Amino acid sequence: MRRATKLDKVRWLIVYSTDFVLALGLIGLMMVYAAWDGGMPGPLAAAGAVLVVSVVVLGMRVFRLAVRGAARPTRLLAAGGVMALLLTPFAAVPTIALWPAMVSPWVRGRTTLLLSAASMVPVTVLFLVLGAFEPALLLMQVLFTGLLAGGIPVNLWLWSITREAHEGQEARALLAVSEERLRFARDLNDLLGQSLTGIAARTAGAEDLLRADPEAASREMFEVRDVARRSLREVRAAVQNYRALDFDEVLASVRAVLEAADVRCTVECDAGTLSPETRTLLATVVREGATNVLKHSKAEHCTITIKEGILEMTNDGVIGPPGEHAPNGLGGLAQRVRGAGGTLSAAPTPGGSYVLRVVVPA
Repeated sequence: MRRATKLDKVRWLIVYSTDFVLALGLIGLMMVYAAWDGGMPGPLAAAGAVLVVSVVVLGMRVFRLAVRGAARPTRLLAAGGVMALLLTPFAAVPTIALWPAMVSPWVRGRTTLLLSAASMVPVTVLFLVLGAFEPALLLMQVLFTGLLAGGIPVNLWLWSITREAHEGQEARALLAVSEERLRFARDLNDLLGQSLTGIAARTAGAEDLLRADPEAASREMFEVRDVARRSLREVRAAVQNYRALDFDEVLASVRAVLEAADVRCTVECDAGTLSPETRTLLATVVREGATNVLKHSKAEHCTITIKEGILEMTNDGVIGPPGEHAPNGLGGLAQRVRGAGGTLSAAPTPGGSYVLRVVVPA
């Protein structure tokens, strides 16, 4: 099951908060009994209650479709309009105001205002005919219609802003990766461009000297060999530096990611005496361990401890029995750790936690 992201939680918050506002339309149930002096027959009241609940449910459904970016649900909007019109004799003011709110995500603001004003007309005319019109009733209509028809577009705007901000963060991350790739490409070009050009020129010169002066051609080829070896060493050094990870930066990044996913993270690190190669290896293990915490558990707390060449990463929220370590995950890391003279183990504990433990030469 996919773990809910922070964007999912914001979307659910907006959806459910708006559903709560829409549920205010259920106040219309009270209006059913207050519409007529002396009450109304039970079957008629039951019919009004069913209509009220139906309009509220349709309003919730329409808003959820708007948040998902679906096409305009014409049939649902038409059904909501018919139900709201049928509620006019009940004077269910809050529920009648739901229909402009349902339409508002799909039309312009000016149209929403016109529909909101039109929704007030039937109830107002009804009370004028009955001789029971009061300014307070019209004021209540305006307030409920403004709350519902105006609140939904505002919530949709907040959702749009949140999604755009999230997409902007992802775009920045992708841009950072692209810039890093370009930097690495430029470094390789600087390293190899001049060396390969020199090798090509010396090889061509040795070919010209091969018949006239074999000894000079041989010396030239020895020079080519030295240049090639030096270039190879430079490329290996560049790749090694490129693959090296900043251990402290990885720890900070992992902690931020876990806490963003509502996983409290505690870090205790004493890795000052570890070699750069070991620090890079442990950084890779921590990053893979954090990925597994997010993907394969419902953790609420994670502890990362590094001391004297021993890394322990413990989390709660274990889901089901452990499976085989993936070759491109902990299985591959276990091979790398063994190659460095260490050991890696990962298994659940009797207490319901999961412990990833790595021991490397300090």
